[in-house]
Amino acid sequence: MLFNSIDFLFFFPIVIIIYFVIPDKIKYLWLLVASYYFYMCWNAKYALLILVSTVITYVSGLLIEKIKQQELDEDKQQVYKKWVVAFSFILNLGILFYFKYINFAFDTLAKVMRVVHVELNAPVFDIILPVGISFYTFQALSYTMDVYKDEIYAEKNFFRYALFVSFFPQLVAGPIERSKNLLKQLAVPKKFDFEVAREGFLLMLWGYFLKIVLADRIAIFVDTVYGDYITYPGWYLIVASMLFAVQIYCDFAGYSIIAMGSAKILGIELMENFNAPYFSTSVAEFWRNWHISLTSWFKDYLYIPLGGSRKGKLRKYINKLIVFLVSGLWHGAQFSYVAWGGINGLYQVVGEILQPVRDKLVKLLHLNRESLGHKLAHLVGTFILVDFSWIFFRANRFLDAIEIIKSIFVTKNRWILFDGSLYNCGLDQKNFQLMLIGIGVLLFADYFKHKGIKIRDVIAKQDYWFRWIAIDIAVLMLLVFGIWGSTYDAANFIYFQF
Repeated sequence: MLFNSIDFLFFFPIVIIIYFVIPDKIKYLWLLVASYYFYMCWNAKYALLILVSTVITYVSGLLIEKIKQQELDEDKQQVYKKWVVAFSFILNLGILFYFKYINFAFDTLAKVMRVVHVELNAPVFDIILPVGISFYTFQALSYTMDVYKDEIYAEKNFFRYALFVSFFPQLVAGPIERSKNLLKQLAVPKKFDFEVAREGFLLMLWGYFLKIVLADRIAIFVDTVYGDYITYPGWYLIVASMLFAVQIYCDFAGYSIIAMGSAKILGIELMENFNAPYFSTSVAEFWRNWHISLTSWFKDYLYIPLGGSRKGKLRKYINKLIVFLVSGLWHGAQFSYVAWGGINGLYQVVGEILQPVRDKLVKLLHLNRESLGHKLAHLVGTFILVDFSWIFFRANRFLDAIEIIKSIFVTKNRWILFDGSLYNCGLDQKNFQLMLIGIGVLLFADYFKHKGIKIRDVIAKQDYWFRWIAIDIAVLMLLVFGIWGSTYDAANFIYFQF
């Protein structure tokens, strides 16, 4: 079931009404039923995978807790707990590997063997990738680690823990919640709060704007150009790549914001997943503001266990590269994703290595790092670097990305920016201009967010008549300018495939 579908517009109000009417002691059970139904609308049998992951990590938590309570010497206790954690990770990652990476692994092995003149007839498995498997697997694994590190109690109620793993607003595309935030909230039944519900509704409206007005409209242009990059070379690809940076942000942030809003209406606070990332002035800052839940997951459960920055600079750089390469592979079983992750890792390593040189140049040239010009130059430079890496993310294959980059640098056709050629890439002139206006609205909102001002808070402080007019206008804008029509198929959110 998609957030931007008619089904959800019926499903969600029913969930809300029943949740706030039924007795407190069974509220979490109702949300659990609703969450499994929400997921089973895609493929009912794959709900078993969520159940298996839930059982494994639930039992792991109980075993770790039991080991802690036994009278064992500290070293032996640590060994036993690590075995339980390893058991949980191996089983869960094994399931993830089979459904997401098995064909990629065999295909890669076959290519490697061909290099040494050995022909390997690798089997091909007919597997449908379960929606959101990477998200709920990582969320479940974080619980095992949190219990191991004494950051959360071992949940005794299986059904409440099952709700933590499957909570429908953020089940299939995040944010990847931590047990110490979400599990504790699910343990306390919520009462209806009109002010909180209104804020959640405003969040949902903004998320829908990002998705159906911007992301889905931009997708038409980007898909047209990237789908036939031979016909649309050079500056077509530059424009499409810049627009894809906006598309993936609006698409993914749109989902996260709708998830936050729907959870808030139910009285649940989900973590912020994006914080105006394109106003970042360095790649490192960009990754602190982009997909925050995944970035922090890798930091806590991979980067720090690898040694973080505690074992010297060289080891620190290697650890960062490992994290970003794994992050790329997490996004998809293709070398283009691995390249995307590796490029972003290299950006950060090179940036840190060159930091002393940059500091000396700033001092030598008497530059003011707080000046508008200096910040703007860094902001533009960061966007260019990030946008270049997005080419590998968007291209169908690694080799396609290389060809696209060649076309960008070789083909000189700047005139297409001025002669109306861009209106022949899936969007007519009116829709193209509407897209640009929408991007302007996004930049306006993100600028204020970057400055610590939330527009929805400003709206909430106004008189009731102003608030209702603002909401009515927002709904009308979605209905009028959203991508609708008899030929429109509600587009999946990009991150569903991960």
